[in-house]
Amino acid sequence: MLRAFRRLSLLVALTAALLLPSVPAHADPGPPPSSMSSLGDSITRAFNACGWYYDCTSRSWSTGSYSTVNSHYRRILAKNSAISGRNYNDARSGARASDMYGQAGTAASRGVQYVTMLIGANDACTSSESTMTPVTTYRSQINSALSRLKSGLPNAKVYIVSVPDIKRLWAIGKNNSSARYAWSQFNICQSMLANPTSTHPDDEARRNRVRQRVIDYNAQLAQACVAYGANCKFDNNAIFNYPFVLSQVSSWDYFHPNTEGQRVLAQVSYGAGFGW
Repeated sequence: MLRAFRRLSLLVALTAALLLPSVPAHADPGPPPSSMSSLGDSITRAFNACGWYYDCTSRSWSTGSYSTVNSHYRRILAKNSAISGRNYNDARSGARASDMYGQAGTAASRGVQYVTMLIGANDACTSSESTMTPVTTYRSQINSALSRLKSGLPNAKVYIVSVPDIKRLWAIGKNNSSARYAWSQFNICQSMLANPTSTHPDDEARRNRVRQRVIDYNAQLAQACVAYGANCKFDNNAIFNYPFVLSQVSSWDYFHPNTEGQRVLAQVSYGAGFGW
């Protein structure tokens, strides 16, 4: 009786295994790359991470050389010395998704084996909600850039990092007088950061709509990466979901990551990446 029950249990387990959909294995990322390029905006340029209103590319989360940040470049360098000196920061402060096609062309001309892209903060962080980049336009611009990468660097690995949650920035800075002053004085991300202490329903609804726009951008990035194929990886919203704190933000503008913010950005994004 017991033996028959065991045989029946085994048969049921085998049948269930056959009926369950198979889970695809993670694609082999291959060996660590010997060259890389970073595409994006002022976040990737490490703007304000080491000085007053200028790019600090050595502290970039992606291609930076600064030891404290421990960028993607430095992590790969520890595994493949051939990448030494072949870390190109092709991002541009102020860039939007519309600039990715040109940056992709620059990366392609370098013949790199690994490309990171973080873009969208400036598409959502505008002077007002009405001037944000429409989602369909954003997707079209991302598609154009990825198409240029795929044709110019068909074997390169492409890593797309999610746009950070800019409402999180509002939440951690709204009660800080210095942050509020900087946001107002420098007209920073007014689509989200205007009237930061207001609890009026209109302001709350505006903030939620801007946050939703970022969520929609990230959904488009994920879909575009799937369409790209096996050489593309999305961070599965690892950066969007990370709970940044005010001490990780530059005290010059209370918007860009400081050195510690760049370090965390590197750590979290690399951990969600290709796994070299």
